[in-house]
Amino acid sequence: MLKHTISRTLFASVLVTLSAAAAMADDAPTPSGAPTPAGDPTPADDGTKGKDADTDANGTPGSTAPADAPSELPKSQSDDDVAPQVASPGLPAGGLVRQAGVGGLIGYGRAGVLELGGSMGFTFASKYRSLTFSPTVGYFIADNLELSAILSVSNVKADSTSSTLWSALAEPSYHLPINRSIFAFLGVGIGASHISGLGTGFALAPRLGGNFMIGRSAVLTPSISYQYTTISTDNSGSDVTVVALTGSTRFNVSFTAMW
Repeated sequence: MLKHTISRTLFASVLVTLSAAAAMADDAPTPSGAPTPAGDPTPADDGTKGKDADTDANGTPGSTAPADAPSELPKSQSDDDVAPQVASPGLPAGGLVRQAGVGGLIGYGRAGVLELGGSMGFTFASKYRSLTFSPTVGYFIADNLELSAILSVSNVKADSTSSTLWSALAEPSYHLPINRSIFAFLGVGIGASHISGLGTGFALAPRLGGNFMIGRSAVLTPSISYQYTTISTDNSGSDVTVVALTGSTRFNVSFTAMW
């Protein structure tokens, strides 16, 4: 009985000794650079795990990287961009815009645009005939502000009586853009008028209408105007001068082209 008790005590002491030795072996640090034992997939940590090569002891990245040499820095450059031309009330360089219209750099109504054209109309009836020809030249002296020269020749014949009306007007007009291809305008023509058989007098013709862009550079302009004409006539047998005032309403459609 005593023999069995001693054997059990020795066996328990051997097991305790082996367990303590194994625990001490697990706690021992692995030398830096030592190979990882087979069967242990965890690599050895030499103290640099998770740090870049140029990271200092405080964990600041890039602190130990060498500075760039001065010769490797990019050369300084001047940002001297050309400033675009701003809008101004003056005329463009040269005073005249060429190739205005769709596809060009300048549209209708801009300063420097030249407009050439005119209108012609006729009316025939029993014992009545009327023929009118009216060439026009327009020049935009500022954006949407046009100065036009309008020459009009009308010949009217009723029965056997015929009369010709000449008028020359200078008309400033303002063109209000409705959209890219439609403008509304209002102008007042001031000049002189001559009626055969009566004489020459002062003429005033307010005009209201619209401009419609057609194609690349054509402009169709329907308008309505009322022309006042004053003509001085001598009263036979007296020293009194009679001033005759005539008026006429005109509906007109002109066709012009931008230069």
